[in-house]
Amino acid sequence: MARRKVGNPLAFAVLGSLGERPMHPYEISTMLRARGKDQSIKVNYGSLYSIVSSLEKHGFIEALETVREGNRPERTVYRITEAGQAEFEDWLVELVGTPSREFHPLEAGLAYLPALSPDRAVELLEQRLTAVDNEIAETVATHEKMAGAEFPRIFWVESEFRLALLRAESAYVHELVDEIRTDTLGGSRYWRMAWKHYLEEGIPPGEQLKDPVKYFGEEFAWMQAVPPEAR
Repeated sequence: MARRKVGNPLAFAVLGSLGERPMHPYEISTMLRARGKDQSIKVNYGSLYSIVSSLEKHGFIEALETVREGNRPERTVYRITEAGQAEFEDWLVELVGTPSREFHPLEAGLAYLPALSPDRAVELLEQRLTAVDNEIAETVATHEKMAGAEFPRIFWVESEFRLALLRAESAYVHELVDEIRTDTLGGSRYWRMAWKHYLEEGIPPGEQLKDPVKYFGEEFAWMQAVPPEAR
């Protein structure tokens, strides 16, 4: 994806909001939360002003007027510029039409799953499942409420996408947990044996891999041909 002068996703939301009408930062924040956009884009009120300042610096937005409501502090109302509208449209086209490689935290954790014992891995994955499945239930309930209120789907398709990702994660992790628990996951036998040697004899997994036949049996002889750095 293109390197942008202001690349924070919240900047994209600010441009999109000001594309509707001029607003002050607090109003932008309130509108994003009221519309549930904070579920798709991290809305940090503390960093919002610095993002607005950066967008103004690069000519994407400009101050329109300063207003005061009652005893509240003065607030600067901003509007999007022609350059800002062009930036928003180009950014939107890129986000919708160009896939990008996202590095999911769970994927990083799974890459080193054998560093946990099988039982501990199951415990933590089930803990994650509880949170994910609860979020799925809450999101489904929200969608049903929106549908019942005849709120057009076009305004919450991003939430449907999030739900699809959550369901895919839940389905995968449920299956993974079952395979670990029943030792049907490829490599589970080696995984359990390695942890058994470590817990009962204090032999680190790395040391065991130096002589896989000794510690795991002839069926693991193939590991002797694998370069140490690839094990």
